[in-house]
Amino acid sequence: MSFSWTRVGAILQKELRDYRRNRFVIYTMSLLPLIFIAAPMIQIFAINVSTTSGLFDAHIGVTLLYMLILPAVIPSVLSTYSVVGEREQGTLEPILSTPIHSEEFLVAKALAALLPTLVVSYVIFGIFLGAVAAFAHPAVASAIFERNHLLVQLLFTPLVAGWSIWAGIAISTRMSDVRAAQQLTVLASLPPLAIVALMSFNVITPSLGLTLGLAAALLLVDGLAWRAVAAMFDRERLVTGRR
Repeated sequence: MSFSWTRVGAILQKELRDYRRNRFVIYTMSLLPLIFIAAPMIQIFAINVSTTSGLFDAHIGVTLLYMLILPAVIPSVLSTYSVVGEREQGTLEPILSTPIHSEEFLVAKALAALLPTLVVSYVIFGIFLGAVAAFAHPAVASAIFERNHLLVQLLFTPLVAGWSIWAGIAISTRMSDVRAAQQLTVLASLPPLAIVALMSFNVITPSLGLTLGLAAALLLVDGLAWRAVAAMFDRERLVTGRR
């Protein structure tokens, strides 16, 4: 069989329906955005514009970094549930017993984690920018809307989410407990944020070329991670439960 987006779409629809019935996922998708919009808003209105340039830039960097923690954390909840959650519910074996490619299964699971993450992250970022434009000090608003900062946010949101998703799915295929898998995935999702943090704090000057170069590198890493997860995905082991 060739790769079928129809089968991918069927699993994707099933995943999104499952999210609506999972209270833990609903609470996470509802409460985490509130936390990550409240913290940067408090930070942004507390910035003292009379501080030195370096300290001012650091405050702006911390504020914007909050926005990128969200696309790292939300997928850790959704992607780790993708395999180990199915196993706990007893629905994994019926799915893997169907004539579906492993790649189709993994792509559908990844999209099911990515799409809600992007919607929530960009909506929260838009609300944040609107509040900054309306209520923040002009100097703070000018720094937030500086081109490179916005580009970092727009480019790295899906890339950070992608890394977290593939890490979560990889861990989910090897774990038997959902909560333990989620804790490991949160830790595994942090490395890309280190680069973004250095750019947010101006330790690395976020020029257009550097931003695009790092984004391309992270996109390549996400692609390699997808290949690695596909290669380690063992249907027989998952169905039989052997180690």
